[in-house]
Amino acid sequence: MPFTATPAADRILDAADRLLVRRGYRKMTVDDLARAAGIGKGTVYLSFESKADVALACIDRMSQRVLARLEAIAAMDDAPEHRLRAMLVERVMYRFDYARPHSASVDELLATIRAQLLERRRTYFLAEARVIAAVIEQGVRDGSLVAADAAIASTALVVATNALLPYSLSAQELGQRKEIQRRTEEIAQLLMRGIVAAPKGARHVRRAGRRNPR
Repeated sequence: MPFTATPAADRILDAADRLLVRRGYRKMTVDDLARAAGIGKGTVYLSFESKADVALACIDRMSQRVLARLEAIAAMDDAPEHRLRAMLVERVMYRFDYARPHSASVDELLATIRAQLLERRRTYFLAEARVIAAVIEQGVRDGSLVAADAAIASTALVVATNALLPYSLSAQELGQRKEIQRRTEEIAQLLMRGIVAAPKGARHVRRAGRRNPR
């Protein structure tokens, strides 16, 4: 279930993010969460059923923030190609910057919540693909992009960049921000070549070249 923000829940999740960095998932307790959030233990259980639910809600909240950032980029007054490239990089790097401080506890966290997280990720990625598809449709309408099906193209862009999301990276790679950003930008640039429409003059030259090979 997607995270629903309340003042108490936000305080608990802020505390959980800090504790996951300092103590790791296994050592973090509900008592720790209550103390760090400055609330009673019972209040934690009014918002979340378990420590695992708190961790999942942290990821839900982060993913909702990723989606909001993509929507903000999509609404910018810029060429569809530029917005799409920025969106692909942002969806990777925002998650990277969130996960990087937790790198020591990512494996133990995944060992506990992997099944639930995989189900949630499908929801996250579908929502992100829809925002990306809307920008592709704008580009197709103005002639700057080519895509027979915006939904299929957006899903392909999401799947291709998922390989660089934090849970696909090793602990060592999570320490290499510049390298991950470089890889992400290169992949985004490569992916955009598949849907950016060639200038009319360039298309004419290519067609002429095929008709009159040297």
